[in-house]
Amino acid sequence: LVHVTGGAELYERLVWAHTTLDISPSEVHETGLRQVERLEEEYVAVAGPVLGTDDLAEIYGRLRDDPELRYRDAASIVADATTALDKAAASMHDWFARVPHAPCVASAIEQGSLAFYSPPARDGSKPGTFFFNTADPTMWGTFQLEAVTYHESIPGHHLQFTIAQELHDLHPLLGRYYVTAYGEGWGLYTERLADEMGLYSAPIDRIGMLSADSMRACRLVVDTGMHALGWSRDDAIAYMTDHSPLSHRQVAGEIDRYIGHPGQAVSYMIGRLEIDRLRAEAQLRLGDRFDIRGFHDVV
Repeated sequence: LVHVTGGAELYERLVWAHTTLDISPSEVHETGLRQVERLEEEYVAVAGPVLGTDDLAEIYGRLRDDPELRYRDAASIVADATTALDKAAASMHDWFARVPHAPCVASAIEQGSLAFYSPPARDGSKPGTFFFNTADPTMWGTFQLEAVTYHESIPGHHLQFTIAQELHDLHPLLGRYYVTAYGEGWGLYTERLADEMGLYSAPIDRIGMLSADSMRACRLVVDTGMHALGWSRDDAIAYMTDHSPLSHRQVAGEIDRYIGHPGQAVSYMIGRLEIDRLRAEAQLRLGDRFDIRGFHDVV
């Protein structure tokens, strides 16, 4: 947009529209750079011992290319997703006072995006459903599945959307109205919350949490880089490839998405950081009276 007459001002308005915060593209860009730097330290600490190296390029390369870290069949994906979902459902009462009445189920599908969530029917005729694409099992890293499951189902989108539908004093429009920074910020927040809840089965699964963070942190840098700072498509692809374990095909697809939908991609991490900020503020104000279940119910 920076290359289009009036584009810079339009992009600033789009950043506000997708985040609901008065934050400039340059501030978003700097936030992204800081998040990427913090994540790279985590990769060395978490992935280094698992993969036997503290070289970031080698860590990313192994996660991207090692066939031993890819799924080979759909049945294994279904089994692992179901196990993760059941584990999360059993633990959610310790972290949420209000939980959905409608259940959430995991369902394989062979079309569409890699994973997505569909809310339950208001009349109870359909449960909330976490769909995961198994058309090409090798698209899934074995380390990715748990983080994606928790984001899309419990404690992520299932709790968020289903509780919104079940709040009888909330207008149905507000129960359905979608603000990206809130919706996806919550999903991303719950990937880290799942770590606090002890849901990740092994250190390799915690690497999946970092991988998901990488994509969202890089988005802050490359979306603003292209639309506000004049980066080329190749600049953006190179940055995301150098600072995440995503494959070149995934990165190219992501970058083209950001070109076509300016500002939307920055909402995920900005939303998560805002929920983190609100939680820290609540803990500071309330001290010993802070209750994580109460905080989550308010959110």
